Amino acid sequence: MYKLVLIRHGESQWNQQNRFTGWVDVDLSEKGRAEALKGGKALAERGFKFDLAYTSVLKRAIHTLDYVLNQIDQVWLPVYKEWRLNERHYGALQGLDKAETAARHGEEQVKIWRRSYDTPPPRMELSDPLHPSKDPRYKSVSAKDLPCGESLKDTVSRFLPLWSDTILPQIKAGQRILIVAHGNSLRALMQHLEHMTPDQIMAVNMPTGIPMMYELDKDFNVIKREFIGDEEEVRKAIEAVANQGKAK
Repeated sequence: MYKLVLIRHGESQWNQQNRFTGWVDVDLSEKGRAEALKGGKALAERGFKFDLAYTSVLKRAIHTLDYVLNQIDQVWLPVYKEWRLNERHYGALQGLDKAETAARHGEEQVKIWRRSYDTPPPRMELSDPLHPSKDPRYKSVSAKDLPCGESLKDTVSRFLPLWSDTILPQIKAGQRILIVAHGNSLRALMQHLEHMTPDQIMAVNMPTGIPMMYELDKDFNVIKREFIGDEEEVRKAIEAVANQGKAK
């Protein structure tokens, strides 16, 4: 049996402001830092230890991982920062208030942009100063792979090569792996592991800062999925994520 632990980064400053974030490099809010510490403490209390960790190249995930590793006393752990674990790129929606966007375009349209499987958001122009081609952290990434806006289907396609070519073989070799990433990159993995349909994954909401553990059999079928935290707190956190795209 294999175990894999996933954590969505703690609340970011733009999560707090209910804005589409995507690839914009926004840091954790004060609440997000507390969530990361709490998530790390929950893992420590359960005695979790890891051999290596993965995160994205965005600071809200990197800093969440830092807090977690400090809590489990494994700050020395090898860490791999991978752009393929970045959040879904929200294109021209990045920076916009979700509730205001819902009021302007309708909650159903925003739900489609946020949660539909294969409908991308409005595209970001190449001339936009926030386009990833202008960011030095992506200088080694082929221009054809840099998104201007992604659906969840696009995010799955972007993430799966990292999973199948790198992470999966490491788990098979006995490595205990922690992945700290983003709501949509983690949902891409969840869909793959649990063989979810597009409609099923559309209904999944990943709470911030709460570790989630998978137990997998030798063929990587899911035996169990469990949040490491208080059940009522997990429920409220999931509801909060689900309500982000609603008009006030």
